[in-house]
Amino acid sequence: MRVANKTIYDTVTYNLGSCTQEMNKANEIVSSGKRINNLSDDPVGLTQALDLKSAISNLEQMQRNISRGNSWLASSESALTHVQDIISETKTLCIQMANATIDSTQRLSAAGTVQNLFDEIISLTNTNIAGSYIFSGSKTDTTPFSDNGTYNGNSNAFTVKIGKDATIEVGSDGGAVFGDIFTTMADLKNSLETNDVGGIQDAMSDLDGHFDDISAKTSDVGSKMNRMDVKEKIFEDIIFANTERLSKIEDADMAEAIMELKAREFAYQAALSSSAKLMALTLMDYME
Repeated sequence: MRVANKTIYDTVTYNLGSCTQEMNKANEIVSSGKRINNLSDDPVGLTQALDLKSAISNLEQMQRNISRGNSWLASSESALTHVQDIISETKTLCIQMANATIDSTQRLSAAGTVQNLFDEIISLTNTNIAGSYIFSGSKTDTTPFSDNGTYNGNSNAFTVKIGKDATIEVGSDGGAVFGDIFTTMADLKNSLETNDVGGIQDAMSDLDGHFDDISAKTSDVGSKMNRMDVKEKIFEDIIFANTERLSKIEDADMAEAIMELKAREFAYQAALSSSAKLMALTLMDYME
């Protein structure tokens, strides 16, 4: 049966196209390092890979939240510790000023010291991270305390998400934490200015209570930091496991992929060579 030249040409074209397609596919795998580059490569594997990538992305977001939360908590701990130091310093001053050998002039001078300590506490309670105030509740764009100790935030502590259904408070209601301290400091200053020894003694007792309250708050912040550290370690382990699973699904065996590419290139060259010879045949080649 005679085979038409067009049929030969179409067959050659189809075979060359098929070889080219296979070679390009092998080259894509080597270039990308991935065995799945298109949906047709492995529909099931691609779906699994997309699910894992989504899970990893969510976990990485949780890690970013934890990192931000830890910054807030560390700053809170630092501010609280310094406030506690100021409370101790203020109590020491009270003990000195309550002594009967101290006169009204010395107490009036000490009132200025108390005002300076008051201002230091204001500065600490207005701590912010990248413009967000950590003691304003959820009103993180609002300066928590005015110069006179008035609270401008709200009672809703700022939170960050650290799990699918889990959040943790990293900010604080500054009014609840520090509000009474400013009242005590203002009363103490007034007592010093008016030479009221009884008022100074009352302030000493109040300062003890504030010291204990700040200690409790500092301890709470520390426990939250520990919880965040545990969460972060868990997320690191899960991300590592998911990344390994993802690699097994979509990454190519590079040695095998390179060998496959070489084989496809050889097949393509062979197809080109045989096609060129075949298409060059004429009637004279069949005549004896």
